Amino acid sequence: MAKPNEQEPSVVSRQVGTTQAGEVLLRWSWTEHAVWTERMLTALERGVKGNCWFSLIDKVHSEKNLLAAMTKVCANGGAPGVDRVTVEQFDHEWNTNLERLAEQLRTGTYRPQAVLRAQIPKPGSRETRPLGIPTVRDRVVQGAVRHVLEPIFEKEFAEHSYGFRPRRGCKDALRRVNHLIKQGYVYVMDADLKSYFDTIPHGPLMDRVRERIADGRVLTLIESFLKAGVMEGQKEWTPEAGAPQGAVLSPLLSNIYLNPLDHLMAVQGFEMVRYADDFVILCKTAEDAQRALEQVQQWTAQAGLTLHPTKTRIVDARTEGFDFLGYHFQGRARWPREKSLNKFKDTIREKTKRTNGQSLTMIVASLNPTLRGWFAYFKHSGKSVFRDLDGWIRMRLRSILRKRIGLKGRPGRKDSDRWPNTYFAKHGLFNLTTARALACQSSCR
Repeated sequence: MAKPNEQEPSVVSRQVGTTQAGEVLLRWSWTEHAVWTERMLTALERGVKGNCWFSLIDKVHSEKNLLAAMTKVCANGGAPGVDRVTVEQFDHEWNTNLERLAEQLRTGTYRPQAVLRAQIPKPGSRETRPLGIPTVRDRVVQGAVRHVLEPIFEKEFAEHSYGFRPRRGCKDALRRVNHLIKQGYVYVMDADLKSYFDTIPHGPLMDRVRERIADGRVLTLIESFLKAGVMEGQKEWTPEAGAPQGAVLSPLLSNIYLNPLDHLMAVQGFEMVRYADDFVILCKTAEDAQRALEQVQQWTAQAGLTLHPTKTRIVDARTEGFDFLGYHFQGRARWPREKSLNKFKDTIREKTKRTNGQSLTMIVASLNPTLRGWFAYFKHSGKSVFRDLDGWIRMRLRSILRKRIGLKGRPGRKDSDRWPNTYFAKHGLFNLTTARALACQSSCR
């Protein structure tokens, strides 16, 4: 089996004409072509018998599918799992590794290894959240399973679900929220599912999967990932619920489990916007928002999930405002929420310590990717946000320069004269205010 040069082969590269088959390929161009042929995609759109798919295991253990999954795993990088095998080590012997996985999946002898659990800090907070790190081999197999399952369930997902879906993302969800507020949907049911990924009940989740998948070996494979041991420190246990954050298959499974809630809200006429386990329901009256809350409370209780008692609330977007996907919405304006600002400032502080011995040019080169990336996401904030941050960043740079000439304390007016804004511009410092002005001019055109 030859390894391709491209990291992510695309079905778009195939010849697409005006035929129905070609149109099907174009509509589903994001699918993995090692699995989803024209014939299968046509069957997907027309519907299969009983709306349930049989005989999928051969698609999972296809060496071409495993190779495509491994290519993505290697591109994403990440830490090794409990076996300490790195992405680079697995890739070095990729042919042998994939042949072994294909044989194990074909004969039913494949068993996932334990998931390594690590606690990582939540952005802008002292709290942590658990991250599950499967071994590289298990990430590859989960990727192959996802290639097979995702189009089947993607067809079923609601329009207002944006998280972990092809050709959708945070910005699409944010645009939808902004649009609804402008349309007068100002009463917001702001929901918070407590430890969602850790509490998804395995039985009901598998029942949802069985609604569309009838291949027993694929079902057994999925269940084996859910029940794989968890190792944290020297302790190992078998989880009774949950899909570990960090596992390749977990985002898809999390969307499958919440899909009935999505459709319930749509049938009830509520404007819901969901990104993974983070969702809001926007209403035109407080009464509708209360009714939405009651419906969600009832559904989550039946589904074995828990709404956070204090973080789940109804707010008036015109006065109180609410946080969603890193932004704070209030009235018709939005700006970075406090946690997002704190995380950003912590990153800048780390790069601009007074003891930093690098040249100003090197420090600026280190800052710019962070500034550009942060601006790309938060560029729809008010201009005062960027003006204030630009001033704060220059203040930290002036503090470094003051120390280098033997001065202590915070910069003052004399330092602004000594190192004016143009001084930092000449060194190439990315300016948030200027970037926003240029973005606004571009959008006006």
